[in-house]
Amino acid sequence: MLTLDREESKSALHYDDLNSSIKDTFATIDQFELQAVEQIRLMHDEQMYRIAGYKNFSQYCQGELRVYGGYRRINQLLGASKVIVAAGELGSQIKNERQARPLLRLAKEPEKIIAAITLALESNPDPSESDFAAAANQVAPMPRARKQFHQEPLVPKNVITISSPEHPRYGESGVIEADAPNNSQQIVTFADGERLLVNNTDLDVAIVSDSTERTYPKEYTEAITALKEQHKLELERLEQELRIGLQAEVSARAEAQVSEQIQSMHFLYNQQKEQNIQLQQRLDEMEGLRKLSTENQQLHQRIQELEHALIERPSQQWGNTMTQQATIVLNKQVKEALEKTIDLRSLAAEPPKENATECLRLMGMALKNLSVAMNNTQALEAAAIILGTSPTLDAIATRTEQLQLLPVAISQIRQVLAKPGCNWQDFCTVAQHYEVIKQDYWAELTLCETELINSLEIASLPQEQDLNKQVLLE
Repeated sequence: MLTLDREESKSALHYDDLNSSIKDTFATIDQFELQAVEQIRLMHDEQMYRIAGYKNFSQYCQGELRVYGGYRRINQLLGASKVIVAAGELGSQIKNERQARPLLRLAKEPEKIIAAITLALESNPDPSESDFAAAANQVAPMPRARKQFHQEPLVPKNVITISSPEHPRYGESGVIEADAPNNSQQIVTFADGERLLVNNTDLDVAIVSDSTERTYPKEYTEAITALKEQHKLELERLEQELRIGLQAEVSARAEAQVSEQIQSMHFLYNQQKEQNIQLQQRLDEMEGLRKLSTENQQLHQRIQELEHALIERPSQQWGNTMTQQATIVLNKQVKEALEKTIDLRSLAAEPPKENATECLRLMGMALKNLSVAMNNTQALEAAAIILGTSPTLDAIATRTEQLQLLPVAISQIRQVLAKPGCNWQDFCTVAQHYEVIKQDYWAELTLCETELINSLEIASLPQEQDLNKQVLLE
């Protein structure tokens, strides 16, 4: 029993939630439908439909809003809006167009609409369409059709049903109590008292009227005139709203284009900025080379001044240190050593073709030659630091010879790697000759070349393991 009670409780809760959701959904649909009236009115009043090529408002409704009921449904919504406005504060009691439909005939008399809504609220706090129809009949009874004793009516009193799904009264039944105004339509009175002009094609039975002239009762003539005026105002408003919308769309497109242009300008600015930075770096490098060239010229000029001073001064001035001839010879050796060093002006005109390591090697050799020629230990230590070895002549000479082999080693290694089908054994055959400068040539290789060497080594591991196993088995 406890289980049944719980299931019934859950079912009741599910029903309540689902029922409330369904009602809220339909209420929201009705609310949005009434809100659309303002936009429709603007399209009508401003005649914005002409922009799309429509000659009148009815063509626009049938062309663009046919799936929503077309011109007939739009007229009903506009009539409901008119009733709500005429009702004033009580207009909020009308929730949808169907409730406003029975009150539309009282639109010219707002006091009667208010009285009808008040009566409906007294009979039902949440009045329905039938409540409003009954209240409207109490406030302003519908005129009854005159009885004709001398002849039978042209159209008998028939009960018909709306069979067209596009008609707002689809599925509802009514009675034909009056003569047809034309040969394609009938005046149908529904249960709520509303009388509508319905096309014969929307009825469930085929009715052909003998009337050849299109005549309307007085109340229809007035209603048609009011509707025409209302449609004209609505067209003007709708045209104005569309014009405003088009202007806003054009402004939005212009803003989007300006934004794209600004982004493009930012991109070009960043590119130009990067290029300027690179140019500035090159200028700084050229300025450094120019300064080194100037210092080199100053050194040559200083040597020449010392030679001239040595020739002009007497030999007694030098004391017992060295003779004038020995000094000249020493200066010549220093000059020859400078001539053997790297020419900074040539570096400024054309950078080394190899790399920075070649530059360091040349500078180290130049400092070594200076240290030998001038017996300068500081130059020897500087050469050792640049070449990365001990500050001894033998160590510097050995290191220089190793660095001289570096371009050849890199060239041969790259030739081996460029061969199709290169393997680890081919690389090892060449690399063994340059094992002493492995760190040097490894630093000069590109990332792709080092990755290729590593992949060759990894690929050779299984073969080496198989060879080791065979050796152990033997």
